[in-house]
Amino acid sequence: MTFTAPESLSEQIAKYLAQRIIRGEMLPGERIQELRVVNELEVSRGSVREALLILERRHLIDILPRRGALVSRLTADKARALYDIYIHLLIMLSNGVALGWNEGNIQQVGAQIEKMKRLSGSGDAEAFIESCFALMREAFVIVNNPYLAQLLEDLEPAIHRTYSLAVRYQPQEAVRASVFFTELFNAALRREVQRIPGLLNAYGDQQCELVVAALNKEALACA
Repeated sequence: MTFTAPESLSEQIAKYLAQRIIRGEMLPGERIQELRVVNELEVSRGSVREALLILERRHLIDILPRRGALVSRLTADKARALYDIYIHLLIMLSNGVALGWNEGNIQQVGAQIEKMKRLSGSGDAEAFIESCFALMREAFVIVNNPYLAQLLEDLEPAIHRTYSLAVRYQPQEAVRASVFFTELFNAALRREVQRIPGLLNAYGDQQCELVVAALNKEALACA
């Protein structure tokens, strides 16, 4: 695998390993062997160690004394805690879009909503999920809050993991999510800041329960 700029090498390694965890190719509790990653990707051990620290900060692995790096286990309690903070941050972001959009900066958000609608019925779950996060990044431009953007970026891999799991067991979720984001976008266009928290809290509750249901199904399948 070849890595190129502008991202740092450790960031690229972290993204590569994150994708494997998100897709379920690396299982919860599985040990990530540094030397194997070094040999597979032809990179330095120092870069791999930096990448593992990035993944720990993004809640995809746990680094334990004498055991090394292990893929983190996702539980119902962890999923609920994750969505609790994530939805609060999305409310801040959405309110910022509602208050800060203008004719010059809203066009890209609208275009991303249309792309999301097309992908929701395509059957390509991964492309649809990526489009959801692309929408979030378009909102960053309008809100222009680097601290909020960084918090959401750090949570993105963990949310991506849970969402991929939910869609794996509920493929029709992509269509429901597309309808929700369209409704949220329309509320932001009308600057309905009082309505946005209710929309997002309801969506977050639904998403979290889908994830918990998917975790239960996965546990039964592995039993």
